[in-house]
Amino acid sequence: MDLLSQLKKEAKRFFKNDRGAHNWDHVKRVYNLCLQIGKKEEADLEILKISALLHDIAREKEYNSKGKICHAIESAKLAEKILKKYNFPEEKIKKIVHCIETHRCRNNKIPKTKEAEVFFDADKLDSVGAIGIARTFQFAGEVGARLHNDKNTDLFKTEPYTIEDTGYREFMLKLRKIKDKMLTKEGKRIAEKRHKFMEEFFERLNKEVDGAC
Repeated sequence: MDLLSQLKKEAKRFFKNDRGAHNWDHVKRVYNLCLQIGKKEEADLEILKISALLHDIAREKEYNSKGKICHAIESAKLAEKILKKYNFPEEKIKKIVHCIETHRCRNNKIPKTKEAEVFFDADKLDSVGAIGIARTFQFAGEVGARLHNDKNTDLFKTEPYTIEDTGYREFMLKLRKIKDKMLTKEGKRIAEKRHKFMEEFFERLNKEVDGAC
């Protein structure tokens, strides 16, 4: 069994109790986006492939802590241990750890390599567009959120992992900002298309909530 297949097997065991929004399907989509963007940006595809497989292996820890644990930091630590077990080159391990620990917007760690920039974009792009909308509603269902917030609700005063943690809240507080965070030319191109679709969807959703035909 080659290393990539072994790492895929290692990674999959962390998703036995996965929740739909951040499951193995998400990993596969990020993997494919890494290849698409990485080829355009002439990045190291080996680093990107392994980063994609291991980037969310601590996601369950974050979920169980209701967001108090940063899955990016924890996943990077676990990835380093796994790769050392296979005697993977130290220099490449550092690059992969950097990709994983900088792929999240909220931990103040900045991507500083081409591969980390590509990986950041690939992971974020799976949060926008049609797939992004589907994931936000799936996650809202996982935490017991309502379908849509009352129009008088101040979304900026609501809390995550509560009844108000809706797909619309996610769009207003986070997803609509993602296109401006892209770091690569290809990432920006894809993000613009996906952002436009989200705007149209949530505009329509708001109208239908108010009774539009």
